[in-house]
Amino acid sequence: MKKTTLLFLLLLTQITFGYNKITKTQKLATTCKVWGFLKYYHPNVADGSKNWDEQLFTILPEVEKAQTKEEFSLVLEKWIASQGEVKAYEATKPDSKVEYFIKNLDLKWLDDSKVFSKTLSKKLKFIEENRFQGKQHYVQYGAHDASLLEFINEVKYPNFKWSDENLRLLTLFRYWNYVEYFFPYKYQMDQKWDIILNEMLPRFIASESEIDFHLAIKELSAKLNDTHTSFGTNKMFDRFGDKWMPINIKIIDEKVIVTGFQNDSLAKIDDYKIGDVITKIDGKTISQLIKENKKYGEGSNKSAVLDKLYWLFVMGKSNIGEIEFNRDGTTSIKTIKRYPYQDLKIQFKEKEKWNVLTDNIGYVNMGDLTEADVPLMMEQLKNTKAIIFDIRNYPQGTNYAIAEYLNPEPKEFVKFIEPDLSFAGRYIWRNGIETCGKINPDYYKGKVVLLVNEKSISHSEYTAMTLQVAPNATIIGNQTAGADGANTRFEIIKGLQTSFTCYGVFYPNKKETQRIGIVPNIEVKQTIKGIQEGRDEILDEAIRFINK
Repeated sequence: MKKTTLLFLLLLTQITFGYNKITKTQKLATTCKVWGFLKYYHPNVADGSKNWDEQLFTILPEVEKAQTKEEFSLVLEKWIASQGEVKAYEATKPDSKVEYFIKNLDLKWLDDSKVFSKTLSKKLKFIEENRFQGKQHYVQYGAHDASLLEFINEVKYPNFKWSDENLRLLTLFRYWNYVEYFFPYKYQMDQKWDIILNEMLPRFIASESEIDFHLAIKELSAKLNDTHTSFGTNKMFDRFGDKWMPINIKIIDEKVIVTGFQNDSLAKIDDYKIGDVITKIDGKTISQLIKENKKYGEGSNKSAVLDKLYWLFVMGKSNIGEIEFNRDGTTSIKTIKRYPYQDLKIQFKEKEKWNVLTDNIGYVNMGDLTEADVPLMMEQLKNTKAIIFDIRNYPQGTNYAIAEYLNPEPKEFVKFIEPDLSFAGRYIWRNGIETCGKINPDYYKGKVVLLVNEKSISHSEYTAMTLQVAPNATIIGNQTAGADGANTRFEIIKGLQTSFTCYGVFYPNKKETQRIGIVPNIEVKQTIKGIQEGRDEILDEAIRFINK
């Protein structure tokens, strides 16, 4: 009987110990969350009075030693206690005039019984309820642009070494928490940000080279599903090359189509023709290249991802490459040259800012039009039967000026959310709905047509939102880049710069524009056949629509 009891107790101990065992990934993921939470919530940390990086480096060896949930929780409890007392205060009641946006606010992990003891969860919840209410030390609105967030007072580590595991973890921990609390579209990602942390941690821990480390950051940034997101370093040339084909391209049906030339003379050397369909590059099919590198494509939707992967096809390591291509129904293989970027000597062809097409249709190139041009442009086009505003480019801040000519009265067109720095992770709907236009009985009475495609990003999309409220406005084209709102650029750590959208842009009815983009009234996509025939199918449809 005694033997049976002893065996039972031994078995129970083994089961209990195994149940409470905690993995390295679990420990580091949780440490990342707690470190970031305290950074923005703990009154004695968010004020900047601690060297918060050093605090992390000090606690990591203790985290490494912990083998069970209880040991790990005790390490964190002692660490939190060492930051000093958190005093309870009577929380102010939410302002009834302020409307909060809480889709990104998720602190359920504070109660995670798989990794936290009950006492630790209780302490973390207490900090949340009595969070820091002063001026944040590590984040603020921009000094020069109040709409942009800035991550400030971070140690830059001028002698940063990728081989230092602590610094690799610091890079990940900083970035993960920037996104966790200050990326307005976190809730729209394909994957949950928590899951991404657990997935990417082993990549950062086991980086075998500097380029491997940089590629891990790029893969992480791509998971934001945000076309504003961008990460690149010179080190990446080791993987993808730094020599360029002298061509412009478009990816259609997993084929690379030549749409133009960066330099006519260089393109002539290798006999490129507009409409050439490139099916292989250096022995790999376009679909292979996409499959191998799609995880590095930073975009809000599929068309944006493919558009932002253009460098994958026009860049290479060597001066000489080989392509398989189809021209006029015949497939051929040829050797081509690549050039250092500075040797491309890119030729930018001048375009008219506006003109009148046949059938008395006005056309405006929004990429070159300036605000100073708007009065003359509208004067010269005021008697046309329609104006086509081509926004398949990046406009020059002309949207409000044009809207005053297109509307009989002010029109509501957009709402914003911005981070609430008193409660990291929560957002606030900015007061009211933004309007454009003015009282103008002599407004333009003709049709207004807006052209968009995957090149329409950020201010392009915002411009489309502004102009689409005009009477008789129609949007024609295909899905836009789906990244409206301001783009904030920042340095995670020395030499590692990136960006993402920093405030949210919605229609007045709170419908999202992120990822979805500006939805055309009439969808038209450029085709391979259209490119080969020299036709702009989106513009052609606009003219047909106007004349029907």
